[in-house]
Amino acid sequence: MQVERGSMALPIEELTPRQIVQKLDEYIVGQDEAKRAVAVALRNRFRRQQLPAEDRRDIMPKNILMIGPTGVGKTEIARRLAQLARAPFVKVEATKFTEVGYVGRDVESMVRDLAANAMRLVEAEMVAEVQGPAREAALDQLVSLLDDKPIQYQTPVWFGGETTEAGAESEPQETAEEREDRLAKLRKEIADGLHDEKVVEVEFEEAQGSQFLQVFTPQGMEEMGLDMNQLMGRGGPKMGYRRAPVKEAIEILTQNEAKRRIDTGSIAKDAIERAEQTGIIFIDEIDKVAMPSGGSGPDVSREGVQRDLLPIVEGSVVATKFGPVNTDHILFIAAGAFHVSKPGDLIPELQGRLPIRVRLESLGEQDFVRILKEPKNALTKQYIKLLGVDGVKVDFKEEALDEIAKFAILVNEKAGNIGARRLHTLLERLLEDYLYDAPDVAPPVVTVDAAFVREQLEPILKDLGRNQELI
Repeated sequence: MQVERGSMALPIEELTPRQIVQKLDEYIVGQDEAKRAVAVALRNRFRRQQLPAEDRRDIMPKNILMIGPTGVGKTEIARRLAQLARAPFVKVEATKFTEVGYVGRDVESMVRDLAANAMRLVEAEMVAEVQGPAREAALDQLVSLLDDKPIQYQTPVWFGGETTEAGAESEPQETAEEREDRLAKLRKEIADGLHDEKVVEVEFEEAQGSQFLQVFTPQGMEEMGLDMNQLMGRGGPKMGYRRAPVKEAIEILTQNEAKRRIDTGSIAKDAIERAEQTGIIFIDEIDKVAMPSGGSGPDVSREGVQRDLLPIVEGSVVATKFGPVNTDHILFIAAGAFHVSKPGDLIPELQGRLPIRVRLESLGEQDFVRILKEPKNALTKQYIKLLGVDGVKVDFKEEALDEIAKFAILVNEKAGNIGARRLHTLLERLLEDYLYDAPDVAPPVVTVDAAFVREQLEPILKDLGRNQELI
């Protein structure tokens, strides 16, 4: 269901908190407390949209602070939440920002990034809506390009007061019905892929290289995008021609037709509204700008970053190249490991703007086993699909998953705990020979059992001091 607000339909799905958690369970193992918190936050957005306009303004989002070590799912929860809501989403690291007056990115840049993300999202949705008629128009263009018998115009020629028609006797003319039938047949052949290898010349939009100029502004160092078309007095994108197979040409022409059919004037307006009403900003490494009381030097700059963050999280208007963005109803999710500092080291004003706090627990051996096999995008499923492309079938035994999880725990204890990210490294090391040999000399079937895992990973674990940087 889409909820109307003004002239725009905000794509907030009618999912209950329980349904949202079930969706998150498809990709993320454990961390039920964090899932519940973000599910309630997303549902509250839907609830807010059902209220009268005068009541909506008074209901602010309850921003969230996630506390937990690296590799336990903080970023993945926020990213999947944004996908569920089909909302503009930006992930930033607090350590990349500097206090106003220092060289570096200022905190307002994350709102500008959100607006740009919303622009891409809205444009993609508008293009998808007209994809059907755009493809039909693209087929019509290809019919014209591939038609080897173009329409013949009869030119009257005068001889001695009598009118004859050029070529009338040498070549019989095609009737309108015959031409229509022939072109309809050609159109169906193109749609069925029978002319995919033929080459045609099509018009396409030339890619404009991103051209940025760093400038000093009152808010600090900023990147200013240059629109070369406007600077050179040209309107619209620069178009060119290229030769391409029909299979590729139909996609180029479909995109061209789709862009002609969308209302470019309304994209910026809708994108700004989408960013303001449904945008999500994920601020990672927030603990790195927290500091115990009594700091000095660089610590003072970190406190300055917090103070710059405060008005953005609190609600303010940020100027972007697409228009001003009000941050009152943007959902902010901050996250940090807080190994050295603690949440109480954040300035009190910022703590108050992050009222919902959830702790994500460290992952254990059984969690790793579940991560390897349960999620839709589980690592084992990814490797099965990747090697399947080269005709290699990979069979992961249950006992092998237990061994991989056990090795991940041991390496995390000895070489630094990076959570579930350790599984990526171990699986890559486990299958690297087959990934390299396929499809040349790899066997058609690879069975990964406990003995195979021990054979591949035990030598690395025994010589962990030398191999530590590799795993």
